[in-house]
Amino acid sequence: MAARKRGAPPARRTLAVPAAAAAAALLAAGCGGGGADGDVEIRFSWWGSDSRHEATQEVIDLFEERNPGITVTADYTDWDGYWDKLATSTAADDMPDVVTMEERYLREYSDRGALADLNGLEALDTSNVDELVASSGDVEGEKFGVATGVNVFSVMADPAQFEAAGVEVPDDETWTWEEYVETAAEITEASGGDIYGSQSMGYNENSFRIYARQHGESFYAEDGSLGFSKETLVEWFGLVAEMQEKEAQPTAAESVEIEAGGPDQSVLSTGSGAMAHFWSNQLAAISGAAKGDVELLRYPGESEFERTGMYFKPAMYYSVSAGTEHPEEAAKFVDFLLNDVDAGRIILADRGLPANTEVRSAIVEDLDEAGTRSADFVEELRPDIVDGPPPPPIGAGDVVEITKRVTDDVQFGEITPEEAADRFIEEVEAATQQ
Repeated sequence: MAARKRGAPPARRTLAVPAAAAAAALLAAGCGGGGADGDVEIRFSWWGSDSRHEATQEVIDLFEERNPGITVTADYTDWDGYWDKLATSTAADDMPDVVTMEERYLREYSDRGALADLNGLEALDTSNVDELVASSGDVEGEKFGVATGVNVFSVMADPAQFEAAGVEVPDDETWTWEEYVETAAEITEASGGDIYGSQSMGYNENSFRIYARQHGESFYAEDGSLGFSKETLVEWFGLVAEMQEKEAQPTAAESVEIEAGGPDQSVLSTGSGAMAHFWSNQLAAISGAAKGDVELLRYPGESEFERTGMYFKPAMYYSVSAGTEHPEEAAKFVDFLLNDVDAGRIILADRGLPANTEVRSAIVEDLDEAGTRSADFVEELRPDIVDGPPPPPIGAGDVVEITKRVTDDVQFGEITPEEAADRFIEEVEAATQQ
């Protein structure tokens, strides 16, 4: 059986680092400046897989070919090491000229003056960015990040597993949360427990974010405070508990192991379940491992409550360092990443479907089958998307683990939904206190 507890809350990552480490980082890393022959040199940092690194280097080579005199130095790592490395370099006054940002950290870096206001950089044109994410990188009237692309959090379903259990795939335009729970429970029961109806939906805070939006609330308010009511959160944890009680999902111990294993160990990837919750750009990876072709479904409740809750999420952001010595060259590179069709054909949907709608239209024909279906799904949703959430507050990165710990306790039956709501609110407010 998997270890029960996930451990104590992680210490808050901050931009401050020990002086010795900061000094070492400053000495070890080359500052963005002139190259050996007087050319401008800028650094670009990102995280990701080997395939992302290779594609990004190809884009860099193309940019340098078209912009003689500007050299772009690659500075990349995996996700786990990225934020510690960026915090260290920022504290040492050596942040890369162009950085890749994630929504949970955008406000933290912008509030501390580390990011430039992109509105003031003439070389960057954001006029063709999808209107539903165009202002997502704005904080108090300044633009600190421009979306690389868009994703949407969805329910993924394997029709082959539904068929094996003798259960019809629901109509995702009308299904309710009650129907979601009942459908998942029916699949588990009809298969004799060989197929779980769904993977746990409680581990990713975006599930609750959609639920809160459906109720006319929000996870975070514009000022970074919590924007949902305790009553709505109690209802949500009630659904999480009900899924467990009705055996609509794996046992609590199994869910801990599945969550730790990532997408490769999801119930869809291992053929042990019919539904799971993932971002749309993960469709290719999930489909490749699943028993059959995986479908993208709207979230339950989209037609049940006050409004729709699904939203387009910037996959990540391009940002420029406030301390760069070459702001216009940095902006020119971001403009190329964002707006150049040839760059888009190299990146494809790796950083989400391109935020530039013209680039998106141009590269759709180059996407693989899963990418094309994701693009179609996003476009089908567009008329029903109301708006997007504001950037999360400082400390939002800690909410990932808080969500997992509280969900574990609900699924193991150690706390009630009301106790879970109290604890969640207390811990999230402590983590995101301004």
